[in-house]
Amino acid sequence: MTTEAPHAEPRNRQFKLTARPVGLVKRSDFELVSGPVPEPGDGQVLVKVGFLSLDPAMRGWMNEGRSYIPPVGLGEVMRAGGVGTVVKSNDPAFSAGDVVVGLTGVQDYALGRAKDFTKVDPRLAPLPRFLGALGMPGMTAYFGLLDVCHPQPGETVVVSGAAGAVGAIVGQIAKIKGCRVIGIAGGPEKCAYLTKLGFDAAIDYKNEDLKDALARHAPKGVDVYFDNVGGEILDVVLGRLARKARIAICGAISQYNNTDGMVGPKNYMALLVSRARMEGFVVFDYAPRYAEGMKAIAGWIAEGKLEAKEDIVEGLETFPETLLKLFRGENFGKLVLAV
Repeated sequence: MTTEAPHAEPRNRQFKLTARPVGLVKRSDFELVSGPVPEPGDGQVLVKVGFLSLDPAMRGWMNEGRSYIPPVGLGEVMRAGGVGTVVKSNDPAFSAGDVVVGLTGVQDYALGRAKDFTKVDPRLAPLPRFLGALGMPGMTAYFGLLDVCHPQPGETVVVSGAAGAVGAIVGQIAKIKGCRVIGIAGGPEKCAYLTKLGFDAAIDYKNEDLKDALARHAPKGVDVYFDNVGGEILDVVLGRLARKARIAICGAISQYNNTDGMVGPKNYMALLVSRARMEGFVVFDYAPRYAEGMKAIAGWIAEGKLEAKEDIVEGLETFPETLLKLFRGENFGKLVLAV
């Protein structure tokens, strides 16, 4: 006669931030803890997290200081966007089984206010896509390019970090809008991918002279620059601006892990000479219009005009090492962690 082991109660694994990283993040900057699964209170839902979005912005969220969003507190669960399934609900807006997106944190189960989650239809796309093309990266690309830069047909658009989650969508939307698009990425494989997506040119900054390549591919200058990396690449593009150029400052991944301070553009006076505009933006400011962006991007995907790519890594326990893939340029497409 055999007896079955009692069914183990589910546990909630959480990565908590325990130190402010200096330079690249390390596993020792976090603590992986395990505890009971929480119960939702009034107006709350409990979500079983399926996939987590890993984004360059997470590195900035770990730093102290004023920013567009408060830093993650020491001892708090690391902030992250996620998609998952409601398992318990104390709010009439949600039922068990609903698929939702929101800031879940790096954990197995997210407990939060119902109003902080958005219901999505899993029949429309694979769940990781709601963290990529149909999530924050897609919205960043859509509003950053169209609302900040106002690209016009025939203009030359340059995108850095072009093979990344945001950059690849920016370039494809620019092509849809009738622009000539030049992507900057690292390595022949990523540049080949950009060509496959329909970019007019791809510059491998690791193996080419960026200044020479940009002069060759944009002989009349750059009308729109969507900047994801900052640093030296921003300086080079500033030197190629066309009259009345527009620059969207989305991020500066080349600078996030500097230990001696962030380096700004050396030749910003090019903005004056070219009568150009450089503007920062934060995607959260466009939250009331996300439905507009999702509808447009989903339509382009359905029509075969836009391709989305996810780079999925398995295992919540791999979080610190997987996050580093972003800063080493190792991810290919939207980096997603399968919990």
